[in-house]
Amino acid sequence: MAGKVIIMEHPLITHKINYIRQEHVGTKEFREMIGEIAQLMCYEATRDLKMQEVTIKTPIAEMKGNMLAGKKLAIVPILRAGIGMVDGMLSLIPTAKVGHIGLYRDPVTLEPVEYYCKLPADCEEREVFVVDPMLATGGSSVAAIRMLKEKGVKNIRFLCVLAAPEGVSRMQKEHPDVDVYIGALDEKLNDHGYIVPGLGDAGDRIFGTK
Repeated sequence: MAGKVIIMEHPLITHKINYIRQEHVGTKEFREMIGEIAQLMCYEATRDLKMQEVTIKTPIAEMKGNMLAGKKLAIVPILRAGIGMVDGMLSLIPTAKVGHIGLYRDPVTLEPVEYYCKLPADCEEREVFVVDPMLATGGSSVAAIRMLKEKGVKNIRFLCVLAAPEGVSRMQKEHPDVDVYIGALDEKLNDHGYIVPGLGDAGDRIFGTK
């Protein structure tokens, strides 16, 4: 089944993204807002999780009601900026396991190279949410998802706060089966591979580094 590209147009998500675009927003506030945006995006991205009917005994009566069913969940941030989205998502799905994927760009080939990968032991049985604030060229995100597939993961969704059209196109081309959830779709990439108008380097702004 072909993956979907969902651009979130929720007023709270749009407002918070545009707020943190401002260059005067400091590290503490930026970090907190990224978490809030991730929480709101998680709410939207989990809208179609499978439910099952169960019997519930309330203090008043017994009833039939729906609760979550099916595959367990995992969150896999792409280091390092993806870490900024994890706590916001865990606030909604606290039983999710968390893995980590670390990639760097080879200065000669410009291709992503794995330097760290630690996943839940049963990751291939889980619905996995790969998270990274920025989908720019798409190199790291495409590589991270490829690594997960090579380890047997079949159910993958990707969440990003901002995306450039170039990154979305690459993701659709290389992983057409993955649903992509985007907080805001920006105009383009500049000559340095930064999203325009963007918000700068998400990792630097989350962790206060330059």
